[in-house]
Parts: sequence; C-alpha cells; structure tokens
Amino acid sequence: MRENYRNLKVAVLGGGTVGSEVAYRLLHNREELGRRIGAELDLIGVAVRDVTKARRTDVPADLLTTDAHSLVVAADIVVELMGGIEPARELILLALESGADVITANKALLAHHGPELFDAAAKVGAQLYYEAAVAGAIPIIRPLRDSLAGDEVHRILGIVNGTTNFILDLMDTKGQSMEEALQIAKDLGYAEADPTADVGGHDAQQKAALLAQLAFHTAIPLESVGREGITEITLDQVNQAKQAGYVIKLLAICERVAQDGGGYGVSVRVHPTLVPRSHPLAAVHGANNAVFVEAEAAGSLMFYGAGAGGPETASAVLGDIVSAARRHVVGGPGVGESTHADLPVVDPGIVPTRYQISLSVTDQPGVLAAIATVFSEAGVSVETLSQSTPYGENHESQTATLVIQTHQASEADLSHTVEKLAGNPVVHQVTGVVRVEG
Repeated sequence: MRENYRNLKVAVLGGGTVGSEVAYRLLHNREELGRRIGAELDLIGVAVRDVTKARRTDVPADLLTTDAHSLVVAADIVVELMGGIEPARELILLALESGADVITANKALLAHHGPELFDAAAKVGAQLYYEAAVAGAIPIIRPLRDSLAGDEVHRILGIVNGTTNFILDLMDTKGQSMEEALQIAKDLGYAEADPTADVGGHDAQQKAALLAQLAFHTAIPLESVGREGITEITLDQVNQAKQAGYVIKLLAICERVAQDGGGYGVSVRVHPTLVPRSHPLAAVHGANNAVFVEAEAAGSLMFYGAGAGGPETASAVLGDIVSAARRHVVGGPGVGESTHADLPVVDPGIVPTRYQISLSVTDQPGVLAAIATVFSEAGVSVETLSQSTPYGENHESQTATLVIQTHQASEADLSHTVEKLAGNPVVHQVTGVVRVEG
C-alpha cells in the first residue's frame, strides 16, 4: 500500500433514499473509512434533479448540484444511484472514459447494457462494481464472481424480489387474498403505486440475468430470460400448496442443463414456484431475499437477508466504494467480467420441471379416466391427485376440483398436456398451473 496517498474524490449521482443514505454515511464515517482504505474519501457532490427537494438524511446543501457531468469528470469514484436507462448509461460511460471506477445499483441498466458498460471499463482498466444491484444488502455478487470462480455452479434458486415475497407470505400465513396483500404492501411502502415491475416479474427477471451471467460465465440477453409474475396466483392455489406441504415463492431459477446433442446450456427463468416446506427457501418470510446456490465442490450455499431499503442497500454500495478505493491505493487494472464460457441459452421447452395443475371438472363417472388418457398420450405421469367437491356428498353442483402434481417432464410436454386438458370436454377450466422445484 502506498503511504500518504492522496484523497480520493467521490461523486454520487442520485439523491433519493439510497443516494442520500450513501452520502450521509460517506460524510459521517469518513475517518473510519479512511483508516480501512488507507486514503481519505472526499465527497465532492451529489447530483440531483431538484436541489430544493427535502431529503431523508442530512446532506449539506452546498454538495447538491444539477450538473452531473461536471461531477463525473472530476471524480475518482462515481456512484450511480439514479436508476433508469438514460442519462445513467451516458454518465457511467463518461465516468469510465474519464478513468473513474463506477459503482451502480442499477439492475435494469446492467441487464440491458451490461456488455457495453463492462467493455468500456475493460478498455481503460477501470472497474464496474454492482453488489447492490441484486438482493440489496446480501453479498451475492462477490461470492459468485470471486469465491466460486473456480467451482462449477449447477443451479441457483433465488427469492430476489422482496415485494412479491411479502405478498405471497401474507397469503400463506395470514390467508389474505392477492388484492388484500398487495394493498398492505403498498400501505407499508413495499410496493409502488404501480407495482407492475415487481408483481409482473420484471425486476426479478433483470436480477436473474445478472446472477446467471456471473454463475455460468456467459452473457445472458434479458429477452432470453423466461418471465411469469404472481398476478395469476390465487388464494386457492396457496391453500392447495399448503395442504400438499409446499409454499409458493416467486423464484429466479438459473441452471446448467444437459443438451440432447451433448454438452451443456443455460436456462434462466422467473416464475411462481412450489417449494417444499422443508427447503431453506420456504422459511424466507416478509420482504426478505435469499439466494440458494448449488455448486459442484462447495455444495449447497444460501445467502439470506434484507433485499431492499435505504440503509441496507447503502451497505452494499459502501462496500463497493471501499473496494474501489483500495484498488486505487494499491494500484493495478480492474478485473473484467468473465463471460468466456459462452454457453448457449437453451430452448425453454427442453428444461425438466414438474407441474401442479388445478382443474375444475365435471363431477361424474369417467372423468378420472379421461384425464388419465390425456396424461398418457402426452407421455407425462401423475405423482399425486386429490379431488374435492364444493358442498359435500349431497351437493347440487356439477363440478369438482382436481389438483394434480406431475412427475418430472420437459416444459414442452407439460405445457402441451395443459393445452390438451383445457380442450377436453370433461374439463370446465384449468384454474391454475404452478411449477414445482426443490
């Protein structure tokens, strides 16, 4: 380490909840951070859209500015917490071209423009850090990028969106409907007024792409990541899962899949999933996140903690700032992203999985035989089947509910089976389909 190293200039782009928290901690923990790094950190400014807007933390007014470009070119370390694609992308490229290291929590930007940004960093020997982009305070980026770099990751199962986990947990533990749970999430600030990014699975999709890229050393286009949100999940499905010993979670699933012609490909998808209650992910409650990793040598690993929040996300950002500052003090080029494995993203239809299918059927003799024929013709076998009727033995209704859990089959065969069931005369409606993992 170099003695008497000069002070390092830090610029923060964005003065929202996380940006203000980061700025506050840079100012109030300056001496302690300096001792850890071996150089002082000087916060030279916080770029905001409106300097008069009230902030959650006490950031001195003279540090606020609307001139982000001037801040960027003057900084050694740029912290981008603006969100969105532009002008964040433009400013990060400017920072990298100016020789600064960059820290970002912007998963949407990385999911859409990651290769461009990492290439820009590599050209000038700079570093792009993004621990806070996935799972908030949970340290998952460094373990995948560094600690497991010499291992072979087989699969990742991740609860990476706190809003959806909060909603599904309320449905499971309190018996709330989807609508009731979503409103509670909004009232508590876990869900936005427009919750589409969360409940539609878009946020988790972006994070899944980043996790898969790190785990499998392969560039993962966002459009190749399958996505289903939780908007179609009903309280009936949650209760059916509970009766069968499962809990429903929105999972990001990234796995290495064997291909028919030999070799391996990568499957990345996000969807509601039945998880056995014995699995560690089933115990993740509230708005918490968790990432479960299965690796060849390391075995099973789980990373758990707060997935969002100002102080929690700021913790991950500050860890990246310290890493970037130490690199400046010690010297040496930045470490580029490892995407050289170049595994193909496989056709989703070949991915093996299991389904739990809920059907509303005609309540009469011969129905089970008709259903069994559909499964037999599709080459899919049934593991469990339960039947219920709405009003007991003397009911007047002409319908019954079947809940069928399949053995493992390809996604294509299972999807085809559901299509055939929907068109069968004894089936009134396919009321739900949830995949089973664990």
